[in-house]
Amino acid sequence: MSRQSMGDLLKHMQKIQERISDAQESLVHLRAEGSAGGGMVTVVANGRQEIVEVHIDKEVVNPDDVEMMEDLILVAVNQALSHAQELATAEVNKAAGGVLGNLPGGLKIPGL
Repeated sequence: MSRQSMGDLLKHMQKIQERISDAQESLVHLRAEGSAGGGMVTVVANGRQEIVEVHIDKEVVNPDDVEMMEDLILVAVNQALSHAQELATAEVNKAAGGVLGNLPGGLKIPGL
């Protein structure tokens, strides 16, 4: 490989790295929602897999149903985090121009 080709490849890889970095920073603005109990409990996570909102239907709140409420919140949180993971992976792959998916075994980015 010539020096010019190697230099071009390195510049291209640097641009991809910058796009991935920008995409990772933008993940905070993505929103993924999970819900349980027919929408009685809704949880929203961002692309960094941080819970940013929890909504509980007032009809669900009953001191005798605390255990059920805990289960519903758990299901909604896990669903929101799963959706956030999918969004984050898609966003980073889009920023990388599909290069990550073409690597053997794919590239696993911690936290994504």
